[in-house]
Amino acid sequence: MRIAVGSDHAGYEDPPPWYKPAIMEHLKSRGHEVIDCGTNGPESVDYPDFAGKVCQSILSGEAERGVLMCGTGIGVGIAANRYKGIRAATCATPDMARLSREHNNANVICLGRRILSLDKCIQLIDIWLDTPFSGGERHTRRVEKMG
Repeated sequence: MRIAVGSDHAGYEDPPPWYKPAIMEHLKSRGHEVIDCGTNGPESVDYPDFAGKVCQSILSGEAERGVLMCGTGIGVGIAANRYKGIRAATCATPDMARLSREHNNANVICLGRRILSLDKCIQLIDIWLDTPFSGGERHTRRVEKMG
């Protein structure tokens, strides 16, 4: 699977390990192709710019799914959901990650560097990637209403 990954400076906050590069390496170790949508350092940047790059990568067909990160996951989630065809879910628990796929067919997961450990982020990403959309009539109907 091709996965676009983006973060603001929170993905490179100390203390190490820096989350964004570690997540990208984890995705590669699982056999995924990773598209780096930036940022690539701890200098302050604006999260909507990187959310936009991940979303455009998905909407253009370059990527199938996206992983976004900021301090809480909230900002990138709000920014990503401005794009028609993007269903971004900010997740903090395994159930949120699983249900965002089963019920909402989320194509972007948003994570918070300042509220989740790196191990928890990787756990949530793995659950999210491994969970298919249920395809149930009620869930399909609801997802179609979002466009």
